Amino acid sequence: MSDPNGLIQPGRTAPGFTLPATPDGALVGPEQFRGRPVVLAFYPADWSPVCGDQMALYQSAAPVFAQYQAVVLGVSVDSIWSHRAFAESKGIEFPLLSDFEPKGEVARRYGAYLPQRGEAARALVVLDPAGTVTWSYLSPPEVNPGADGIFDALDQLAADRKVMAG
Repeated sequence: MSDPNGLIQPGRTAPGFTLPATPDGALVGPEQFRGRPVVLAFYPADWSPVCGDQMALYQSAAPVFAQYQAVVLGVSVDSIWSHRAFAESKGIEFPLLSDFEPKGEVARRYGAYLPQRGEAARALVVLDPAGTVTWSYLSPPEVNPGADGIFDALDQLAADRKVMAG
């Protein structure tokens, strides 16, 4: 499903999945948002400083994501309870999905798992409204990739839609 050398590449159909998003067992996955762009933000750990800054940045950019009608889904191997406390402490309102058990299964399917570290890589994947990967980026674990690449990919998607519609 992913490139044997790493992160899933543009043009591929995104692997389907649902993962726990809340302690009550609610499952969330990209298929629920067909018709809208989906940003998958894989990240190593809830409580690391870089991850906290990265997820807080995406929360602060929520109005911009809304302009694109894009949905952001954070994905790490942390437990639902860790996600809940982390989200509350950082004011994060978008879903943080627990790729906890089997550990990292979804991250592996996207080529975004670091087995030597036992955690997800810091990777970004943008899906078009039909569920096809349009952009992917693997960042060094210690570097916050920011949002510029995501917004460039969403701009391209919007431009493509206008060409197709017009």
